[in-house]
Amino acid sequence: MRQALDTGLAALGLQLDQSSRQRLIDYLGLLERWNTVFNLTAIRDPEAMVPWHLLDSLAISPYVLGSRLLDVGTGAGLPGIPLAIAHPEISVALLDSRRKRIQFLIQAVAALELGNASIVHRRAEQYRPQQKFDTLVSRAFGALPDLLAVAGHLCRRDGRILVLKGRHPQGELDQLPGNSAEIIDVLPLRVPLLGAARHLVILRPVSTDADESGADSPQ
Repeated sequence: MRQALDTGLAALGLQLDQSSRQRLIDYLGLLERWNTVFNLTAIRDPEAMVPWHLLDSLAISPYVLGSRLLDVGTGAGLPGIPLAIAHPEISVALLDSRRKRIQFLIQAVAALELGNASIVHRRAEQYRPQQKFDTLVSRAFGALPDLLAVAGHLCRRDGRILVLKGRHPQGELDQLPGNSAEIIDVLPLRVPLLGAARHLVILRPVSTDADESGADSPQ
């Protein structure tokens, strides 16, 4: 796993210290152990987890904007935990509504000593942080119109929404309401060691609440 990770990071142009690389490997170890009890991810082979989970998540690093990031529907912490490990200067909030996933996230954040990561146990449409986020990321939330409908209000008006997809999601893009987001770009991602189509959809919100403050917490 370490060799595959080192190869992938070099291909992505990411320079991480040994401590960060070890945390990424440790994260996969936690994920593998929890998968024996909870069905957190469909990928069970630790070797396959390197490209499918770590490198796929880190491939969007160059497109992250600002210092506050929200991972919507983070599940097992993807892509939020790899991004938090690789970018300790960024504050990462991991949002999910399912208790078993939250239990894993609590354990993972504590075990990995991720001081820049916080956990939000809430449905996206009910979450009202005191300050909106510079970047929203989503890897497995669902269709783009649904994501924007429930989570678009969480991104700053000048922020970015980054959505990882497999094949080019033209059908989903065609269904976006004109007042929900501006399509900045749809980029094919070349994820090292991953022989599957991956695309990154980059959006800018155009219809958010006028007030940048909310009522929940300072996360």
